Amino acid sequence: MSRTDELNSALSNLQASSADVEACAVVSEDGLIIASSLPQSMEEDHIAAMSAVMLSMGGRTAQELKRGELEQLYVKGKNGYVIISHAGAHSSLIVITRKEAKLGLIFLDMSRTASEIASILS
Repeated sequence: MSRTDELNSALSNLQASSADVEACAVVSEDGLIIASSLPQSMEEDHIAAMSAVMLSMGGRTAQELKRGELEQLYVKGKNGYVIISHAGAHSSLIVITRKEAKLGLIFLDMSRTASEIASILS
């Protein structure tokens, strides 16, 4: 199985683990899509670029406010959440959820998937 297949499998498993996960992707620190499980209505390039900007700003904010290294970033909107966490040294896992999502379970599943992704990419 190729790396791409392994990454796509990890994303599919994450999405299958909860009906609240609407979409997910692995993005490089440069803002490029590595793998994704996104609906047709979502543009990969926009999601990747926005996540890179959010991570940069979140990291800087955490540093400036002396909160340590950024571990996770999430945005709550009227229709749900966007959650970003590191998945290895140079990539991030992005998960888009419904507003009813049980965040504790999502965070647990994301942590497992991020570790799997980091292993695949190392």
